Amino acid sequence: MPDVNQNQKDSSRQQCSGMYSQKSWGGSTPPFILFTAIKDVLEDDSDPIISLVIFEWRDEYLFGAYPTPDSTEKEFSCNDANVQASLCTEEELGSFILSANATEAAMNPIISRAIHIRDPKPVNYPIKNTGYYCVGTYGYSAQEYKAVVEFRNAYGELPAAQIAKLPFYGGLAIVYAVVGAFWAFLYVQNRHDILPVQNYITAIIVFLIVEQLMTWGFYGDYQNRHGSNALAKVWLVIVSILNAGRNSFSFFLLLIVCMGYGVVKPSLGKTMIYVRFLALAHFAFGVIYAVGSLSITPDNAGPLVLLVILPLAGTLTTFYVWTLNSLNLTMKDLLQRKQTVKAMMYKKLWWCILGSIVVIFGFFFVNSFTFAGRSDPDFVPDHWQTRWFILDGWLNLVYLFDIAYVAYLWRPTANNRRFAMSDELAQDDEGFEIASFGGSLDEEDGDARSPPELRTPNGGANRPLSPVPPKPANENQHPRQSLDGETMFAVGDDADKWSDDEESPRDSMERQNLTGKND
Repeated sequence: MPDVNQNQKDSSRQQCSGMYSQKSWGGSTPPFILFTAIKDVLEDDSDPIISLVIFEWRDEYLFGAYPTPDSTEKEFSCNDANVQASLCTEEELGSFILSANATEAAMNPIISRAIHIRDPKPVNYPIKNTGYYCVGTYGYSAQEYKAVVEFRNAYGELPAAQIAKLPFYGGLAIVYAVVGAFWAFLYVQNRHDILPVQNYITAIIVFLIVEQLMTWGFYGDYQNRHGSNALAKVWLVIVSILNAGRNSFSFFLLLIVCMGYGVVKPSLGKTMIYVRFLALAHFAFGVIYAVGSLSITPDNAGPLVLLVILPLAGTLTTFYVWTLNSLNLTMKDLLQRKQTVKAMMYKKLWWCILGSIVVIFGFFFVNSFTFAGRSDPDFVPDHWQTRWFILDGWLNLVYLFDIAYVAYLWRPTANNRRFAMSDELAQDDEGFEIASFGGSLDEEDGDARSPPELRTPNGGANRPLSPVPPKPANENQHPRQSLDGETMFAVGDDADKWSDDEESPRDSMERQNLTGKND
């Protein structure tokens, strides 16, 4: 990680960082902490002293000593008074006081020295165990001083709190490449039947592979090798821009999918122009926010930072409201037209979005309790290894699941266009009751004897429900004396006609037995 400066200010007197042992992540160089005080050329013969201590956080309780058994406050600086009180020795003058059993009780070595800034010597602290290490300084007799601390891990220049991102983003790049390979196979196999929305999905999958490779290359190949130099900062800006592009492209794709583009509607018309403008605005505000977050520190952030956050929050809210409203309207339209298969696709998408929202809010709810104790001095030492996942990692996993699920639902298949551009036949089969079937036979027999001009077009008001409406009777066709009386299933134009003019004796006898009547 980059060198850290120290001086007499309270905010810079102590610098801490997580460190991994050589066994944890490997590497050719043994990890260490190097403290170097800047030599100060003095006009007089004075020799200012800096008190230095290097320790692992779990051994922090071993600092200081109580002057008397009844004392409530510890003494931390070895001065003349504490030497006389036997809290430290003459040789330790100017250093930090450690408890009497510090050497035996400490889990890791503790270095406490007095540094003479007229001729300072570098102090090297080897790292044997993974932990959260701190370098503390105090101006014992120096009013002002400057020092540099280097936290060097065995694997390279990347800070220990971010090294886990190296395999994480590498794994994401591999997963997206696998998803892209399956998608490419289906795309090529059904290349003559691709929907426009599937082209957008293809584009975002390719974009995600490139973005993850760039992110992995930034953390793993460059920053870990060369540290945070000028080119690394340029690369970080590029990665931030790609991240803003991913967010805008994803919201754009989700919105047009929820509008039914490609499956319910072949085109969105002018609405597509508005959606593209919204995506471009969200991308522009995202880039401004990314650059601003890199250049503005929390210390100098003022009210002007709202000019960066509010526009991005506005476009993000517009995407959320428009997407959910479009999805509800699309599902309502499909259900009204009884397009159950298409409606089921959007129903699954609705559950996917709802599940993601529940997971996100649930994770934030749990994290709120975790971060509620961030003022506790032990918060960072206890969470430095997992904080990256809480802030960034798990959101990438939720996004991976969502994009993979959308790609699965809208994957290229045979007859894509036929499915998208055709409407499912509505099935309104309400059935019929067996009890009404016998009574209808007598009514049909009575209708057969009534004059044709008194019959209703549908064969009588008391006609039982039929899955298919009857075909209008031809004026030249004689009234049928069959059992059915009316058509139950329309097979074709002529296939549903029974021979009424040439009724066989057997058919006539069967009809009499069924109806119990003679013609």
